[in-house]
Amino acid sequence: MIQLLLKILTCEEDSVPDQTADSTVFQSGLLLDMKPGVRVCVPSAAVLGLFCRGCLSRSRSWPGRSFSSTSREMSRWNSQETSPPSPQENVRVLITGGLGQLGVGLAQMLRKQYGRDNVILSDIKKPPPHVYANGPFVYADVLDYKHLRELIVNNRVTWLVHYSALLSAVGEANVALARKINITGLHNVLDLALENCLRLFVPSTIGAFGPSSPRDPAPDLCVQRPRTIYGVSKVHGELMGEYLHHKYGLDFRCLRYPGVISVNTPPGGGTTDYAVQIFHDALSTGHHECYLRPDTRLPMMHISDCHRATVEFMQAPECQLSLRTYNIAAMSFTPEEVAQEIRKHLPHLKVTYNPDTVRQTIADSWPVRFDDTNARRDWGWAPAFGLEELVSDMLRSIRDKRTSEGLPVS
Repeated sequence: MIQLLLKILTCEEDSVPDQTADSTVFQSGLLLDMKPGVRVCVPSAAVLGLFCRGCLSRSRSWPGRSFSSTSREMSRWNSQETSPPSPQENVRVLITGGLGQLGVGLAQMLRKQYGRDNVILSDIKKPPPHVYANGPFVYADVLDYKHLRELIVNNRVTWLVHYSALLSAVGEANVALARKINITGLHNVLDLALENCLRLFVPSTIGAFGPSSPRDPAPDLCVQRPRTIYGVSKVHGELMGEYLHHKYGLDFRCLRYPGVISVNTPPGGGTTDYAVQIFHDALSTGHHECYLRPDTRLPMMHISDCHRATVEFMQAPECQLSLRTYNIAAMSFTPEEVAQEIRKHLPHLKVTYNPDTVRQTIADSWPVRFDDTNARRDWGWAPAFGLEELVSDMLRSIRDKRTSEGLPVS
C-alpha cells in the first residue's frame, strides 16, 4: 500500500506527456484524466490535501485549461508562490477600473490599513495628478490577459478588486463593447484569480434583477432575469464566480450594490446617476431636470458605506459566509423625496421631470428595496447613512469642493 501511494505521488519523467497548447505539464505530481487526450499533473501536496483552499477543492481536480473562450496555457504549479498570504504576510491589492466612481476612494481606505504601496490602482485612462501622487497607479486593460497576468505576478498581488465595467445606460447604447468589457474582461480576471489563488471581489448591482424579480424587497436568492446587457453580464459574473468557488475553491466574493452616491466622481452613465447630479445642480444653478418620474423608488447608498461594506466583506473569514453574493442596503428613496430633503437646506431648489424612456424602463424593472438580512447576520453589515445624513453630507462636501475650486455656490 505504501509503495502504491509513493507511486501515485511521484510521476516518473517518462510518464509525463509532451506539452501541448491545451495542457500544462508539471514535472511531479499526480496525472489526472480530465477528458480524452488531456491529462493534468497535480502536485503531491494536492493529493495529500495540503493545497490552499483558495486554489482547489479537496474533492475536485485542477482544470486542465483556463475557462475563457480562447486557449491559454496555465502556469507551472508552484505551491510556495501561489498559496494565499498567511496572516503575517502583506495583503497586496490590485483594483481594475480604478478611476471610476469607486476605485479611488476604496484605494484610500485600503491604503490606511495595508500601506500606501500595497494597493495598486489601474485603469486605461490617465489619472489626475492627485491620484498619481497618492499611491501606485499602473495602466491595465482587462482585455489584455498577458499584461494583466504580468501585473499580478510582478506585484505579488493577493487581492483583486474588479471594478472595470460599462454601466447600465452606457451599456445599452453600446452592447458590443459592454459585452466585451463586462464579460470577456471578467473571464480574464476569473482565470487569473484561479491560477494565482487570489481573493477576488467583483461587484454586482441592483441591475442584476429584472421585472419578474421580487421588488419589495428583493432577496439574495430569487428569479433575476435582467433586461440590460449590464444586468445580464453581472448575473453571469455572479454565477461564474460561484461555480468556480464550489468546483475549484476560488475565493470569490460579490456584493450587489444599490445606487451609490458620491461627491468626487461625476456620473458615469448609470440609471441612478440623478441622485448624484441633483446635489451639484442644487448648489450651482438651483434647478435640476430629472430623467426619472418623481415616484421612482430605488435602493441607494452613501459611498462611504459602500467602501466600508466592501472592505469588511473582503476581510470576513470564509467560515462566516453562507453565500458568495450578498445584497447590501442602506435606504430607498424617490427623486421627489430626495428633493424635499434637499429643500430643507436649499428651499429654492426647483426640480422638473422629463423621463427618459431608456432609463425609466430600466428603473421600472429594478427592485425598490433590497433585503440584506444575510449580510447583516453573516458578517455584521450595518449602514451608517440614512437619507437625512446623506443629504447633509453631500451638500456640505459639494459646497466645500466648489468653494475650493473657486466656483459659485447657489
